[in-house]
Amino acid sequence: MRSKDLTFHHPAAFWLGCAAVVAGVLAHLPMLAMAAPMHYRLAGMPMDNAMLVGMALVPLGVLLAGYGLMPRLEQMRRTLHPDRDPLPFHAADHVPLNREHWKLVTVLTIALAVDVMKPATIGFVMPGVSTEYGIGASTAGLLALSALTGTVIGSVVWGRLGDLFGRRATILLSALMFMGTSICGAMPAFGWNLVMCFMMGAAAGGMLPITFTLMAETIPTRHRGWLLVALGGVGTSAGYLLASGAATLVEPDFGWRALWLLNLPTGALIILLNHYIPESPRFLALAGLEDQARAVLQRFSGTATPAVPPVQLDSEAARPDPHGSARVGMRQLLRGRHAAISWGLMVCAVAWGLANFGFLLWLPANLVSLGIDAQASAALLARSAILALPGIVLVVWFYQRWSSIRTLVLFIGLTALSLLFFFAIALANLRSTTLTIAGTVALLLSISGVIATLIPYAAEIYPVHLRSTGAGLIAGGSKFGGILGALIGVAGLFEHFMLSALLIALPMIAAAWLLARSGIETRGHGLEAIQHALSE
Repeated sequence: MRSKDLTFHHPAAFWLGCAAVVAGVLAHLPMLAMAAPMHYRLAGMPMDNAMLVGMALVPLGVLLAGYGLMPRLEQMRRTLHPDRDPLPFHAADHVPLNREHWKLVTVLTIALAVDVMKPATIGFVMPGVSTEYGIGASTAGLLALSALTGTVIGSVVWGRLGDLFGRRATILLSALMFMGTSICGAMPAFGWNLVMCFMMGAAAGGMLPITFTLMAETIPTRHRGWLLVALGGVGTSAGYLLASGAATLVEPDFGWRALWLLNLPTGALIILLNHYIPESPRFLALAGLEDQARAVLQRFSGTATPAVPPVQLDSEAARPDPHGSARVGMRQLLRGRHAAISWGLMVCAVAWGLANFGFLLWLPANLVSLGIDAQASAALLARSAILALPGIVLVVWFYQRWSSIRTLVLFIGLTALSLLFFFAIALANLRSTTLTIAGTVALLLSISGVIATLIPYAAEIYPVHLRSTGAGLIAGGSKFGGILGALIGVAGLFEHFMLSALLIALPMIAAAWLLARSGIETRGHGLEAIQHALSE
């Protein structure tokens, strides 16, 4: 039995908005096609009327589709009465994984792969952008900075929207924005590419925390941990493979612009798979939509789900707050009883961004300073990455079989130790290939372990009315660390190998200490039990 589709309260508006976005993108293609004899170079060409109309249709389509999804709030406010607490249902936490679960896992993996593919594409388009617009590498690097800035804002804003409007609605709107940003492939001016990269980053940053939140609230307790970690690992790897594969197959014949145009079919794929993306039963229950929550639970458990006694929630969580909700939500995360965990996760996220987007990017150049030539340095990093790859299986096993919080703290600590190891060998001026490979493998493995467990843990630890907000805040922190890493790299700090290793290791140590002290176990515990433990 399929639950009644309540996301589309105005389906005509949603699908008309989708059609407007598609029409807006297609309006850009004739001018691009005319540039085929010039290998699709459009730099300096004026926009024709069709392109201008298309640029107007895209935002109008997004707004119209948003209207088709967002009016659900009015029903939620009518359903919730001041004299009645919401009735959250326990999801079917003890059923085995079934076909509906695997459908959801597959679709969310596709969504995450598409999400990762978008920012990953930037690295493949920058050489073509530099050549066509006649700009230097540093100016072309503004594309990456613009996209990273968009992911920070998108993670925080869309994360909050997921708690206000629903998980499914925000996933679909994020996919629709992907489709709209494909017009970046037809922008004659570099400035417009920066704008579109920012919007693409905002959509990408928004989808990441929502997919983890929906997965956490739908998968049975026994399988939640390992599937969350595996989702991040498989989705991320698939996204990078898609980006590199598309660049290999498409860019030589159709130029760098064709890589942006792929946003249209990949975003449309998520929209077309929307029937396999249910709304979170916990979100529906919190919103007072009890019958709909029960229908979703029945769909995933395969049997009728009776009403269960209400779970005691905070008074603040009793109903969606239509006024000042973003401010209230952030205050609860950073100043309430979740503050210690939130600050620990945030410090870890920012430090991870510095390590991944800063220290690792500069590692090849710094290895040369340790006496390893450039060609050998690249080969060393490739071997280290291959050796570290099986480590994700170890991360999944630890998170599922040992402990979620201890696994996270363990890999944060290993990251700090790896950085201190590089500090030590640089201080002692040890030019050993074996030691360098060992340190690089340890760093790659530990960094992968941190990001593989960080967002899943955030998606488990927060209560239902803050879960998407919290996951978005932590995801945004990791991207903010990436921005800091880029800026610090431009300032030249990463050229000071020992100093940069030490300065990133220190916040990692602080994060490990905060989480070891304040984090709680989520492995094997239902989400309501986790929330109850934090309320004591």
